[in-house]
Amino acid sequence: MTKQSGIENTAQSSVDFGRRDLLKLTGAGVAALGAASLFNIPFAKAQDMSNGANNFYTSDRVTLEKIAFKSQYEMNVVGNLFIPNKLDRNARHPALVVGHPMGAVKEQSANLYATKMAEQGFVAMSIDLPFWGESEGEARQIVSPDVFAEAFSAAVDFLGTRPFVDRNRIGAIGVCGSGSFVISAAKIDPRMRAVATVSM
Repeated sequence: MTKQSGIENTAQSSVDFGRRDLLKLTGAGVAALGAASLFNIPFAKAQDMSNGANNFYTSDRVTLEKIAFKSQYEMNVVGNLFIPNKLDRNARHPALVVGHPMGAVKEQSANLYATKMAEQGFVAMSIDLPFWGESEGEARQIVSPDVFAEAFSAAVDFLGTRPFVDRNRIGAIGVCGSGSFVISAAKIDPRMRAVATVSM
């Protein structure tokens, strides 16, 4: 019985010690905040998204073409093709397909990544996955991993038909939910030579 209460006392004292340390640290943090305000040091603020935010970034170095193609499920997949303005159309260049997050459409982040990659010299395409955005599919906004993986393969098919795309250098970027679908696609489609995910 004595041993048990000794263990309990030791556990209780370590809990108290932890609380005391936390209170000291918290007190030091409050003191630092007070000192910062005394010396007029600016605090970090959340970004003001109402002024000048580049949520729908565009570039004068890139040409955008609206495109559409069929998947193996006979669904129309709609996308945006971003081509660098200085691209030599008589040569073959690396290309990328970019998928959007779940709960979003190509205009929300996929276009941004595709535009930025086109500025770096890639032929880049953002797509609306089936059931989302401008692409076909009923019911709307459902999640169907096998249909989504096939849409990435169909996008590779489409890119491979462009005379200025090198079929041996096509990759994919999956943003958020598309990160998992693009990996599923690449596992069965070896034509996707490189895969990157963002916030998968």
